[in-house]
Amino acid sequence: MLKVRQALGQVLMTVAFAVSPVLTVPAWAETGTVNIEIVKAGFIVGVGGGRGTLVFQGRRYPLRIGGLSFGATIGASKAELSGRASNLRRASDIAGTYTAVGAGAAVGGGVSAIRLQNGKGVVLDLKGRNIGLELNTSVSGVEVSLR
Repeated sequence: MLKVRQALGQVLMTVAFAVSPVLTVPAWAETGTVNIEIVKAGFIVGVGGGRGTLVFQGRRYPLRIGGLSFGATIGASKAELSGRASNLRRASDIAGTYTAVGAGAAVGGGVSAIRLQNGKGVVLDLKGRNIGLELNTSVSGVEVSLR
């Protein structure tokens, strides 16, 4: 009888540990929405800048965007991106340098998608359209700050 109880206890503990990640949601991390407009131009080294808006906990926060990419960058484009910002504890967490490694092309009204992350763990999942002509294979650093 004692062995049956021990076995039952082990089974219940195993089930509890297996189910607990599904039942728990980190209360500290929230999600906001982001709209960004970036103008970019370059030959080998590209530079860009723009502005945007973060909507978080019912408030709107204006953003300033700066960026630099190294690699084979040729041309000029304008990107209108929107998406979500996840892992935010407070609005100021969105500020920082975001990095992404990727290759892309914008010709005419091309569509793009990108995932960026800063040092605080905030992740921007953005989609949108590019206007202009730009070919690149680069490592990008995007600086986001609250205005």
